[in-house]
Amino acid sequence: MAKEARSTQQFVEVKDIRGDAIIMKNGSLRRVLMVSGINFELKSEEEQNIIIYAYQNFLNTLDFSAQIIIHSRKMNIESYLAKLGQRQSSEENELLKNQISEYIEFIHSFIETNAVMEKNFFVVVSYDPIVIPGGGKKILDVFNFSGKKNKDSGAEESFEQKLIQLNQRTDQVISGLSQIGLRVVALMKEELVELLYNLYNPSTIEKK
Repeated sequence: MAKEARSTQQFVEVKDIRGDAIIMKNGSLRRVLMVSGINFELKSEEEQNIIIYAYQNFLNTLDFSAQIIIHSRKMNIESYLAKLGQRQSSEENELLKNQISEYIEFIHSFIETNAVMEKNFFVVVSYDPIVIPGGGKKILDVFNFSGKKNKDSGAEESFEQKLIQLNQRTDQVISGLSQIGLRVVALMKEELVELLYNLYNPSTIEKK
C-alpha cells in the first residue's frame, strides 16, 4: 500500500507571522532585516580597514545568534525586452529604431550565456525561549480550573514578552549595521509573506 503523500506544510518550519515576527513551530521567533550592500573593492585601503574594524566590533557586541543570508535569484527581463520592443515600434527615427533593435539583440545574446542575477542581503535575528527540561504537566496546571481562556491569555503574554526581547535584539543589530554605513530595513508582515513565498517558489517568481 502506497504511503500517503505528506502535506507541503510539514516541511516548512514557519508556523505564523505576528507582530512583524515569524513564529517557528518550536515556539522561537525571528525578525528579518534587509540590508544594503556596499562595493568593498572600490573603497580605499583606509576605508576598508575602517569597515572591517566596525564589523568586528558589531560581531563582538552580539550575545545572541544571528544569521546572514545572501539570496541570489535569476532575474526575468522579458517585460523589459517587451518595453524595448514597444519603444522600437513607436520610434519614427530609423537610426534610433535600428539602434534599439541592435540593443535588443545584444541583450538576447548576452542572457543566453550569462544569467542575470539579483542579489539581496538579509540578517535574521532570532529569539529562542528558554525551555526547562521535564515531562508531564506542571504542578500548577492541575489547579488551572478556568480552562482555555486562561491558557490563551498566558500564551499571549508569553508571546508579547518574547516579542519585546526579539525587538530589543533587532534594534541592536540595526544600530550596529548602521554604524558600518549600511542601510537596514526591518521587514513588515506583508513583506515577510512575499519573501517566504519567493523563497519557497523560486521557479514561479523567475517566470514572472
